[in-house]
Amino acid sequence: MAGPGDPPPEGAPGGGDDEYRSTVFDESFVRAARLQEFSARERLADHEHPVRALPSESSRGPVWQGLVLVLLLALAFGTAVYLGTRPAPHSREPVERQPLSSTVIPLSPVGTVPGGRPERLFERSPAAEFYVGAAGVTLPPARATAHFAESQVLAALATAKEYVVESSLNPEVLGGGTVRPVRILLDPDQHPQFDRSLERPAADGRHAATGWLLRFHPGSTVLTGAGVRVHGTMEIREAGSGALEVRTDHVLVYAVRPAVSAADRPASPAPHDGEAGDAGDADVSGASLFTVRRELLLRFDREDLRDQRVTVERATVRAGPMSCTARPHDVLRPLTAGQTTGDDRPAATDPYERGDPAVPLCGTLDPSSRPGP
Repeated sequence: MAGPGDPPPEGAPGGGDDEYRSTVFDESFVRAARLQEFSARERLADHEHPVRALPSESSRGPVWQGLVLVLLLALAFGTAVYLGTRPAPHSREPVERQPLSSTVIPLSPVGTVPGGRPERLFERSPAAEFYVGAAGVTLPPARATAHFAESQVLAALATAKEYVVESSLNPEVLGGGTVRPVRILLDPDQHPQFDRSLERPAADGRHAATGWLLRFHPGSTVLTGAGVRVHGTMEIREAGSGALEVRTDHVLVYAVRPAVSAADRPASPAPHDGEAGDAGDADVSGASLFTVRRELLLRFDREDLRDQRVTVERATVRAGPMSCTARPHDVLRPLTAGQTTGDDRPAATDPYERGDPAVPLCGTLDPSSRPGP
C-alpha cells in the first residue's frame, strides 16, 4: 500500500495527471502570459526581480495599426492621383465652332424660260422621278462609330434632315413669313451671325441669308403646283472623337409663277391635251420650274446631339433660272415663264480695287435641265 506522502498508483482515481488535466499549458496560454520567469543566469544577476513583465498586446497594437493606416493612406493617395490623370473614356474634345461660310451662285438661262402647268413641266423635266417634299430627304443607315453610339448617329441624321426640310421646304420659310423654324435648330453660338445675315444680308461669304435658308421674294414670286420635288444624298462621318459631320447634297425643284394680283392676272386658257386644271390656282398655266442645288456641311458635337441642335459650317447654293444681278444672297428672284436674261451679265469687278470687295459670281443654266417640249 502506498503511504500518505506517496503519489497514488497509476490508473487509480486522482492519480497521475488527473488533478492537472483542467489546466492546459498550450502554446496560446504561454504566449498570453503576462509574466516571464528569469533564467538561472538572470536570477543570479538580479535577486530582487525573479520575473519580468511582458509587453501587452494592447501596447504592441497601435504600432501595427499605425503602419496599416499609413499604408492605406498611401494607397488611397496613389489611386486618387491615377484616376485624376487618367483620361475619361468619353472625354469631350473642345470643339471650336466655325462661322458659316456660304456661296450663292445664280444660274442664268439660255433663251426664254419655258412655262406651262406644273404637273406637265415636272413630267418633262429631269425631276420627273423625284420624290415630293420631305420624302425626298432620305437618311442613310445609322451605324455606331468609334466614339459615337448608333443612337447618337441617328440623332445627328434626324436633326440634319429636319434642318434641310425646315430651311428649304417649309412654305412659311420659303415665302419669307418666318425664320423661327430654322433658327431654333441652330447652335446658339451661331444665332448672332444668323440674325445679322437675315437683317442685313451681304455677299461677303459670311452673311448671305440664302446660305442659311431658301426664301423667295414675296413681291415677285409665289410657289404653285403639287409640292417641291426633291432628290439627294446624306453622308455622315466622325470629325475627331468629339464631333460628327453630316454632308447633304440635294436638288430641289420648285414650280413658281409671278406674284400678280387677280385683277392683273390674265385669264387662264381652257385645259387641253387632257390636262386637268389646278383648283385654287387661277393661272397655273403660267408656271415655270426653278431648280436649286444645295450642299451643306453640318457639324454636331456632343452638346449639339444632346440638345438636338446643329452647327452649319458651309453652304453652297446654285439656283436658276435667275438673273446674274438678282442679289441672290438676300432672296431668290426666279425668272418666270416667258422671261429672258437679255443683256444681263454680272456686275463689273475692278481688279485694282484694294480691300476685299464682294466678287459677283454667276453661271449658266444648262439647257438640259429645262423641261422638254
